[in-house]
This record gives sequence, C-alpha cells and structure tokens, in this order.
Amino acid sequence: MTADLTDTTSLDMNSAIRVMMQAGDFITAEKMAHTRVEAEPSNTESLYLLAVAQRYLERYTEALATLTTLRNVNPEHSRCFQEMGHVYRAQNNHPSALRAYHNAVQINPALEASIAAQIGILEATGRGSMTAALVAQLTFIRELPKPLLIVMELIAQDKLVQAEELCKAFMLKAPRHVEGMRLLATIANRLGVGDEALFLLESALVLAPDNSRVHIEYVQVLRKNHQYQASLEQAKSLSDKAPNNPQFKSVYAVEAMQSGHYDTALRLFDEILMALPDDPVTLTSRGHALKTCGQTDKAIQSYRRAIARLPSHGEAYYSLANLKLFRFTGAEISAMECLEADQDTSYASRIYLNFALGKAHEDEKNFAKSFEYYRVGNYLKKIQSRYKAEEITEEFHAQRQVVTTQLIARHSGTGCPAPDPIFIVGLPRSGSTLLEQILSSHSRVDGTMELPNVLALAQRLRRGERMGPDSHYPKVLDALAESDYREFGEAFIRDTQIHRGCGDFFIDKMPNNFRHIGLIHLMLPNAKIIDARRHPMACCFSGFKQLFAEGQEFSYGLEEMGTYYRDYVALMDHWDKVLPGKVLRVNYENVVADLGTEVHRILNHCGLEFEESCISFYDNTRAVRTPSSEQVRQPIYQGGVDQWQHFDEYLTPLKEALGSVLLDYA
Repeated sequence: MTADLTDTTSLDMNSAIRVMMQAGDFITAEKMAHTRVEAEPSNTESLYLLAVAQRYLERYTEALATLTTLRNVNPEHSRCFQEMGHVYRAQNNHPSALRAYHNAVQINPALEASIAAQIGILEATGRGSMTAALVAQLTFIRELPKPLLIVMELIAQDKLVQAEELCKAFMLKAPRHVEGMRLLATIANRLGVGDEALFLLESALVLAPDNSRVHIEYVQVLRKNHQYQASLEQAKSLSDKAPNNPQFKSVYAVEAMQSGHYDTALRLFDEILMALPDDPVTLTSRGHALKTCGQTDKAIQSYRRAIARLPSHGEAYYSLANLKLFRFTGAEISAMECLEADQDTSYASRIYLNFALGKAHEDEKNFAKSFEYYRVGNYLKKIQSRYKAEEITEEFHAQRQVVTTQLIARHSGTGCPAPDPIFIVGLPRSGSTLLEQILSSHSRVDGTMELPNVLALAQRLRRGERMGPDSHYPKVLDALAESDYREFGEAFIRDTQIHRGCGDFFIDKMPNNFRHIGLIHLMLPNAKIIDARRHPMACCFSGFKQLFAEGQEFSYGLEEMGTYYRDYVALMDHWDKVLPGKVLRVNYENVVADLGTEVHRILNHCGLEFEESCISFYDNTRAVRTPSSEQVRQPIYQGGVDQWQHFDEYLTPLKEALGSVLLDYA
C-alpha cells in the first residue's frame, strides 16, 4: 500500500491517512503520515495526523515532539493545542492538559472537544464549581447551526474569504440570526471594512440589546475605527446594565484608559480587584495605566503581583522590561528562562518572554545571549506576519509618482486652514517621544497620543471608496476635489478633539504618518511637521529589540528593518523636494548634544515663543503612552546613543540593507 506514497498528492495522502484511522489501522496511518512529513516537512495537516496516530498508538513522547514541530510551523493551529491536551490527558498530566485545551479554545472557540475536556478534568479532580463558564460556552456552541461552526473554524484558520462566503450564504437564509451577524462583523473587522462591521453589530444590538458578546465587540470595533467617544459611552452603557459584573467593568476601564481618562480607569481596576483579588489580567492593565501616568513604582508592584498570581504570565514580565529603566533580579531571569523553555508555555507568552529576556541579558551585558533572545522573539513574530518589504517599497514609489510639484501647486490653498496640528513623524524609536515631551511642555501645546486618524483615512482611500473599484491610494489623490481635502481636514480636527486639552496646538505623534505627508499637506496645509531622525543603526536595532503592540511588522527582521529605513529616507527626500521647508528635520543625536539649540529650532518652526519649561521637559507630568515613557521623565542622557555597538557583530544583514544610507547619515 505504501509503494507509491511519494507520487500521491498531499491532499489525497491525508485523506487516505484519515481512512486508515477511521478503520482503526493506526500503524499504517502512522507510516503513511511519516512518509508524507518526510516529503513535505511543513505540511501542517500531515504533521497533525501523524501526532494523532502516535497518540492512539500510545507513543506520547513522539506525539508531543511532532506537535511541537507543528506548533513551530503554525503557531495558531488550534487543533494542535487540542491534540496536545488529549496527549497530556492520556498521561494524566491534568495541569498541562488544561493549559493546552484553554489555548486551543482561545484560538478557536468552536472546539467543542476542548471545552468538554476541560469540564471533564475539572469535575474529575473535584473542581466542578469552576466549570460554570465552560458549561455555558459548551451549551452555546452546541446550539449553533453547523454552518456557523464551520465559519468559526475558518476564521480561526485565517481563511477569511471562505468564512465570509459561507457566512453570507447562511445569512441569506437566516437574515436575523444574531450570531451570524456577529461573525460576519468579525470577518469584516479583520478585513479592515470597519463601516460594515459597525453596521452589522448595530443591527444585531437592535435585535438583541442584551447580548453582551455583541455589545463588547461593538465597543472594540468602535475604538478600532477611532470613534473613541462612542466606544467610551457604549462601554459605560454596558457596565451600567450590570454594575457588579467584573467583565463589563473591565471593558469600561480599558476604554477609559484608551480615551485618556486614567483616573477613571484606575478606579475601575481597583473595584475589579476588590471582587477578583489579584486577577492577573486586571493587574497587568492597571500596571499599564500606572506606567502611562508616571507612577512607575506602583506599576512595578502591579506587574509583580500579576506574576505572583500567574507565574506563566509572559505579558507581565515583558511589561516590566518595557519600563526600560527597570532591572530584573537574577531569580526573575531564571524564572523567565525556565518558562521560555517549557513546551507548555503559550506561544504569545514565549514571544513576550524572549523580548523580556533580551532586555534582561542586555542589562547584564551578556550581549550574545541577549541578541539570541531578541532574534527568537522576532522570528516568532515574523512567522505570524504577512509583511512583504517589496510591497512597501512599491507604495513609497507610488507616493513619489503621484504627489508631484504640479499636484501640490494645483491644490494650493485647499484643505482646512486650521493651524492646530503638529505632526511628529519618523521611524519608531527615533526620539519622537522626546520631541513630543519637549513640545507638550509648552503652555500652548497639548500632547495627545499616536493618533490613528491619518492612517485610517489612507486605508479608506486605499480601498477606493470614493473613486470606485479601480482607483486606489495614493493614485486617488490626483483625482480628489478641493472639497474632499477640506472635508478630510475638518474631520481630522473634529475627530481628534476628544484627545485635546485647552492648548492652541496639539501633537499627533504617529510615526508612520511620514508615509502620508502629501495627504496631510493637502488636507491641512497649515499644519507643522517635524521629522524625528536617529542614526540608522541605533534606530533600526532599537526597533528590532522592541515588541510593538501592532503595526510595525517591518521590525521583525534586520534586513526588513534596514530596507524600511532606506525607503523612509528616500520618501522624506521626496517630500523635501516637493514641499520645501515644510518639514523640520531634528536629529536625536543633536538634541542630546545641544538641547537648547534644538529646542529653539523646534519652537521657531512651530511659531512658538521660547519657554524654559521645554528645557526642563522631564518635569512634565502628562501621560505618556509610548515605550519611552520612563526615559522622557528624566533629563537628557547619552546612554542610549550608541547601545547598538555592543551588538555590532550580529548586525551585518542590517548594514547591508541600509547600504549608502548608513554612510550618508548626518
């Protein structure tokens, strides 16, 4: 039967393996799966079937090894974690089984076997009182129509187009099915079609106003679509319905924090902790709020309490590392290393731990070990990413082709004339937070956050909403009317009002706005723009060792990082050519070397009179959300300028990608 296995397609082979399993012939199934894996080592379905066969043959150690390989190939393979749970359960390793089943359901909530298995283990070990939420989830899953279960499976596999087609077909037959509407909204949200997601969720809430699952997702999608006031109001409405519900209160606390209402967020987190003492997720979120408000010691205490309650909580460890000035103890480093090496540690926690260990060993001057942890952390993130450097290079080239001197001249005087915004652009880790802190220390300037509004507008234009299916951003910029640009500018001023105080001016510090300076100028011609620039090696390596929350996928590889920096310089050169004098370039090294001169340059560019408070920026008590929040609360120091040199021997791919940009930096 196995003679012609290598000539069989992987699809046919996997089907044949399943036939053998259904017949109870696991020995043949295992042989066939081995042959398939040898021919195609990264075939996830073959690896999964091999592990299943090994489990049925009670070869548990081999099954776990196969599943580890599968997890490395596809870290989001929900049935891989479910199968791990089955193996651990067969070995009577209940703690590991519960963790594996939990991870499986986190990825794919439709895995009935994983939910039922958790209930079975808890009841068998005398913890039946802990099963209420699982029983409710299992009941919910079992009552769902089969097509929607398949939709949930497809979403978990990131097969969004197939999921959308199947869900829409189901909704044609059951147009008022609330869970179908919610799932279709989830797909739309994942595909970046926020307006459609909001419409579906609003419609679902009309049909089922007490559906908390829909209401929570509605809050989250509102925030993703930058409707901060609405998301805050909806979160409060949800919490008001059941004031003692910790989950609803947590949703409200997170939205309050996202909207800059930190006192409210901290009060709510403390109330949750009264009901759920030492809840690790709440303690971690509370730590984030305390950090942002400059209460570093209290933030450290909150993160450490989270770890004490849940020792495998990788996010809390990384949050400590992300304080930058924090130093781990030897015991904490040892604990993290054990967790990182533990196969039961979740994929997300392993990412957090690798970046935290990179920072810990860098502080200990173990640079080789530090770099290896940074490398692995980035590798694990890169596996999950679809980033392609060549696509970004093409987009930047398109900007240079479309936004010409002629286009700028044709739209002279258009847009919204408001002078309020000051955009600080550049690459992450370039010193932009320092410039923001300096400027926001001025009495007439409000510091806000990295506002997503310009990026969201570019994304809407990229989909061709205004010009039909054949017109996309940035090409569409050449076809928009003057009234469009004025509307864009007025909407930006209106929609960012929630983040402002009483200042005449406000800062938008979204680094990636450098990609859209043409659009910014056309819609807000009187806005000021500052390019925060840092030495290529220092900036790129600092980005490589930073675990960003989202949106900086170019940072997961040294070559990609160098290519992005090179493309950024080329695009900024273009903006200087078509918009001479529009952008003030401020080099981080110059700020460190001569703060006074650079502060005067910045204030002059923004039309602001000098104030001494901009020199003593570190006394500013404003909330700072970026990774540099601790560093900008102390005077200028030289320590961060040349840190990359400790890792010089590992950075050849970065140097080669940077090319002449590295030599030209000045």
